[in-house]
Amino acid sequence: MRADAVMARHPNWREALADAVRQMPVLARPQHEVHLALLFASAAFAPEFDDLVAEARAATRAQVLVGCSGQGVIGQGLEIEDEPALALLAISAPGASLRAVHVVQDEFERWTEPATWHRMTGAAPADVRAWLVFADPFTIDAEGLLGALTHAYPGAPLAGGLASGHVQQQRTHLFLNGKVYAQGAVLLALGGPYRLETVVSQGAAPIGRPWTITGAQGNVIETIGRRPAYQVLIDTLRALPSELQRRASRNLLVGLAMDERRDEFRRGDFLIRNLVGLIPETGALAVGALPRIGQTVQFQLRDPAAATEELYALLEQARTRLGERRPLAAVLCSCNGRGIGMFGRPHQDAQAVVRTLGPVPLAGLFCNGEIGPVAGRPYLHGFTASLALVVRDE
Repeated sequence: MRADAVMARHPNWREALADAVRQMPVLARPQHEVHLALLFASAAFAPEFDDLVAEARAATRAQVLVGCSGQGVIGQGLEIEDEPALALLAISAPGASLRAVHVVQDEFERWTEPATWHRMTGAAPADVRAWLVFADPFTIDAEGLLGALTHAYPGAPLAGGLASGHVQQQRTHLFLNGKVYAQGAVLLALGGPYRLETVVSQGAAPIGRPWTITGAQGNVIETIGRRPAYQVLIDTLRALPSELQRRASRNLLVGLAMDERRDEFRRGDFLIRNLVGLIPETGALAVGALPRIGQTVQFQLRDPAAATEELYALLEQARTRLGERRPLAAVLCSCNGRGIGMFGRPHQDAQAVVRTLGPVPLAGLFCNGEIGPVAGRPYLHGFTASLALVVRDE
């Protein structure tokens, strides 16, 4: 059991791939069979993706290869944005059950029954402990796909992200084994003695106190604690220290608790969504979700400091859960609104993983949307860092 991850930067993809392969001990030893490879490549290489993906599969000798294009790629402690680069992760995982499939929109719309999913993917529920999902944001309903997968494979966590590319072009690419696809999604089912431990940092910190929604309709929160929602928001802001008021005034969000059975709410218990607008006549707030009467709500702020604080806190929680177990490998899907644009410096999310969890072999990309669970349910997020840790059971 072994994994190696390498980031390679070069304007020529052949040089980048050769450099990556040279640096991976798992590929130099015939006794290490590579069961899974993950490849994330800069959109700069797009004209030659067919050759790149085929040669990456051959060079890694991987039974299964999955991945996609990225506006930037992520390696162990490194993030490279808007430059020609690739990130490669090769995993030797004896006993792993791996099933990978490419699906497009009209296919999964027809797969209305769980049995159809099981037949078309070749993955029985008993053999699936988690899914990695990489999807094209322009040709597939990602939220519908997540719902369908959850229905067909209840209890299996989902992680991953939406591929990205050149900002000016609404086009991305997906990789599966030796092929490249420009639409749909690539799905990888993981099973056997391996599972995913997920960390989903939505880049927000709570402000004020939790409240109960007492009036809601559609995506509108009408009243909180039987008061107009906007008034509760204003009172929350006024009660903050002046520095927090200044930060929150430009970065307000709403957090909706996903599990009302908790006695105490912590980071990771809330689904973070945008405040869309105010309805002045009633003092109601429109949000980017469908809130419920009786649901717990807490206002949030998103800025570089809050995002950094939350990610480190959630990584520490993951380290505590893992105890003495060391993850075999990691896949990090970070929003392309994070990185240098949010933090003002590179490598922020990737270095947080290394500093907290140690030198776990890691590869990933900057995404057009991130996939990960909140309170056990998968969601499509924005401005999020979604980390999937491959862990072998004792």
